[in-house]
Amino acid sequence: MIVRDELAISRTVLANERTLLAYLRSGVALLIAGISIIHFAQQAWFYGVGIACLPAAAVTIIIGVQRYKKMNVSIKQHKEKSETISKSE
Repeated sequence: MIVRDELAISRTVLANERTLLAYLRSGVALLIAGISIIHFAQQAWFYGVGIACLPAAAVTIIIGVQRYKKMNVSIKQHKEKSETISKSE
């Protein structure tokens, strides 16, 4: 495999990891916001917003992990395909 292709795959792997961390950061922020809002809520609608943040946090984290795994499999398949083509040439 050409060095340029190896570096492109490495950049893609790192970008995928950064994206996962962004999803996790957003999920944790929603979780903390939800807990804080619930703790300090003085009105019912504000309490409801806090409650809504909790499942949103879980969904955000789950979606991030699923997308990471899906993209990771795709990257590995592409890398293996590129290596197979390089060996046959």
